[in-house]
Amino acid sequence: MKKVGFGIIGAGMIARFHAQSMASLENVKLIGFFDTSLSAAVKCAEEFNCKAFSTFEEFLADSEIEAVTIATPSGFHHLSVIPAAKAKKHILCEKPLEITTEKCDELIACCRQNKVYLIPVFQTRFYPAIQKVQQAAKQGRFGKMLFASVRMHWYREQSYYDSSSWRGTWAVDGGGALMNQAIHHIDQLLWIAGDATSVSALSATRTHQIEVEDNLAALVQFKSGATGTIEVSTSCKPGFPRRLEFTGDCGSAVIEEDNIVRWVFDQTYPEDEAILSDLRAKNENAAGGSDPRNIKADGHALQIADLAKAIRSGHAPMLDAEEGRRTVEFICGVYNSVRTGKSHIF
Repeated sequence: MKKVGFGIIGAGMIARFHAQSMASLENVKLIGFFDTSLSAAVKCAEEFNCKAFSTFEEFLADSEIEAVTIATPSGFHHLSVIPAAKAKKHILCEKPLEITTEKCDELIACCRQNKVYLIPVFQTRFYPAIQKVQQAAKQGRFGKMLFASVRMHWYREQSYYDSSSWRGTWAVDGGGALMNQAIHHIDQLLWIAGDATSVSALSATRTHQIEVEDNLAALVQFKSGATGTIEVSTSCKPGFPRRLEFTGDCGSAVIEEDNIVRWVFDQTYPEDEAILSDLRAKNENAAGGSDPRNIKADGHALQIADLAKAIRSGHAPMLDAEEGRRTVEFICGVYNSVRTGKSHIF
């Protein structure tokens, strides 16, 4: 089967994760990079043995490029998605799709009109631990879901925010610890526990010189009747493993980083022993909790391969744009609660 040609928009740290992932895949070929800094694009192209495009128009006109990944600042995603969709390129867009639901809707409508895929980068959904917990929820193994919670006590140096003018701003970053770092955990929370009906939140900027929050806590009510708590921070030195916890009246499961550390259900299944053996904690460090460069690229590879397979087969990819929109809508609701001092109703 012919490989799917990909181009990468952006030439920063995340773009390199995408390129490394593509290099490991049999069904993908990296054609080249475009960045507003030509020197940055050239540097990446030399590193990954592909093209550097001097203009965006030249990049989009290249017939070898069938799909693009977007690795630009969050609030600039629309500047790449809309032209790429009009050029009939399928799109894998880094989280968040955009920083408001209105912008998300604009992107989704444009991609539908041009009949191209628009997929949010939620690579952690492809990890075995999160898939096993989601499957258990789908099978009803938790019984009546009671609590569903996220705890992300991470750490970022001030230099992380100072490294780019857009970091830590409302206009381009769209928010702080919740929108930028915890969005993957919020996606997982909603994927497993379902949609929320309301949220009440408090936030503060405690340890960094930034516009947005570096600490936030929220109380969530889900449609199922379950209650959830969210604690997210980029102030907690030295940074700790992220944790998702799901508890029902028939069982519970807890994930730390990418390991299941609790898996207890009233009704046992044949695969439970293997799950506990394969996925229990392995004394890993905090991964991305202390340094964004520690994030693993294997999830990106799985998601890129999934999109390439969908392009060739015509079968739907694992995620769609609505999943990305739902997470942005929830996060914007949390921020609305912070601003108004009232519960936000979805």
